[in-house]
Amino acid sequence: MAKDFAKDKENQIWLLSFYRVSEITGALFFGRLAKSMKPGSIQMDLTRHFADEAEHARLWTDCLAKLGAVPLKLEETYQERYLAAAGMPANLMEVLALTQIFERRVINQYSRHARLPGLDAPVRETLALIMEDEKWHLQWIREALRGMEDEYGADAIASTLRRYSAADQEAYADVLSKHGDKLDVLLGGNDADIESGEDGKIGED
Repeated sequence: MAKDFAKDKENQIWLLSFYRVSEITGALFFGRLAKSMKPGSIQMDLTRHFADEAEHARLWTDCLAKLGAVPLKLEETYQERYLAAAGMPANLMEVLALTQIFERRVINQYSRHARLPGLDAPVRETLALIMEDEKWHLQWIREALRGMEDEYGADAIASTLRRYSAADQEAYADVLSKHGDKLDVLLGGNDADIESGEDGKIGED
């Protein structure tokens, strides 16, 4: 079957727009959270995290412009599916555990995308920039969760991570059921993910 270049371009614009709106949603969420936090290291890290997410949204907007496209207006976000599957977090530990699992999904998605052959240069360069920040997101949240073990217990944190891993699988399956045709180009790769979250462990540095 002949390659449908017009369809490939349409799918790429949808996917980059999906990334963009997810980053905007993350920025708004972390911005509100950072605003409400007590002074301390978590407040500082959340503020940087919020700023990163906003910057990533700008990078995807610029990337689309370099490709001669404008962002699509997408109403539905991955985070909404996530919260529908996982439920609203009850405390800061649950917020960070949920975020840790979500960030794993994000960096693995971006990593898989970056390994595709023949990527347009703006896409490849944007993915590389954002993935550096995403690695730090995983690191600071992992360390913050370790710091909460005395308060919540290591087993409770691990159990929470497992619960959110299951919710993540459900949310991603929902995305694939509705938009698998647009993600088809990414689904052929089967390389190992970065920092498996299947066992619910926080992971090693």
